[in-house]
Amino acid sequence: MRKIIALMLTLMMVLSFVACAAPADNQDGEQEVTKVAFKDVIAAELGSVHVDTEGVDYSKMKIGFIHVSDPSDMGYTYNHNNGTLKMIETLGLDESTQIINKFNIPEDNAQVIQAANELIAEGCNLIFATSFGHESGIMEVAAQNPDIQFCHATGYLAASSGLANHHNYFGRIYEARYLAGIVAGLKAKEIGNNVLGYVAAMPFAEVISGFTAFYLGAKSVNSDVTMKVMYTGSWNDPTKEGQNAAALIDAGCGVISQHCDSTAPATAAEDAGVFHVGYNSAMIDVAPNASMTSAIWDWSQYLVYATTCVAKGEPIDVDWMGGLYDGVCLLSDLNEGIVAEGTAEAVKAAYEGILAGEVQVFAGPYHGEGVDFDGNTVTIDVAEGEWYVENEVASAPSFNYIIDGVEVIG
Repeated sequence: MRKIIALMLTLMMVLSFVACAAPADNQDGEQEVTKVAFKDVIAAELGSVHVDTEGVDYSKMKIGFIHVSDPSDMGYTYNHNNGTLKMIETLGLDESTQIINKFNIPEDNAQVIQAANELIAEGCNLIFATSFGHESGIMEVAAQNPDIQFCHATGYLAASSGLANHHNYFGRIYEARYLAGIVAGLKAKEIGNNVLGYVAAMPFAEVISGFTAFYLGAKSVNSDVTMKVMYTGSWNDPTKEGQNAAALIDAGCGVISQHCDSTAPATAAEDAGVFHVGYNSAMIDVAPNASMTSAIWDWSQYLVYATTCVAKGEPIDVDWMGGLYDGVCLLSDLNEGIVAEGTAEAVKAAYEGILAGEVQVFAGPYHGEGVDFDGNTVTIDVAEGEWYVENEVASAPSFNYIIDGVEVIG
């Protein structure tokens, strides 16, 4: 019987990939949205970061988190907090006594230092700070508290800090961005509008690397695609994010994506009748007619690793990153009713190519210009058959060039 059910499910999944029809209406007149899980798209179970937790005593762990916003953003902090909850479940921690969250701590040294010192006073022996601008404050507190471990997401100074208790973590999110770009590029081709729009937070390498990977993914399946980018100047500003999305739509963009925290670009796309690819959380439920998928994280992979290291008295990597295979970076469900025909197959092929080393996200040819850490204008020229190696030195992204085909308009 189990074999028969498995065969039926496999047949249903294959048939669902043959064509993507418009969503059906249910008996109440509401739209039915069919979602296809990423693991079903790639027809494989995702790998995981191997952490041996058997027999580890976590009872002495008290873990603090410093977040730039709170889970209501439905974006970055929401996603990171989901990782915390999964870590709690995985390790059997007591959320009420072993976890302390400091939400809505801005990227201001004085406030970061205060939050970290409060966590130390409450007995935390491991502290995670999750926003780029938290790093300098965290380093100051780490220098004064060598017996406490500090882990900072998206930063790049751990290796040069000289601090044995300061660590950076990130992931190869550009791999998931590339796959998300494929979804966008195929949809742009289908609707006959090859102009993508991208709502970006800050003009930092993390953001530029992400939208370049997204653009290159789109271009891999649609050679005519171009992209317009607008910065908000903030990681989390729903009003500005919605305004930028609307401005990009007014500028002729038919598919909108984002590197910002809220669902405002998704709802703007829904309201305007265009399409959308999200970030950090699945946004299909808030924009069922627009949002096709999102590039997302499973931060629990790192949280479990770092917590286990401290519990076992083992060192934490100075720089840590995971990618598609590890299940650290992935796509959310595909909105089957609105993605272009052939999307699932194209995503699966690229996924397998990345894992095999046959697809390089930052492969040429392209030309770009950027600014180095000293403020000097620098150029990059990557030829056919060559590629830029991201995360080569640190876990933080380093690609900081605006390449041909991408236009920053605000």
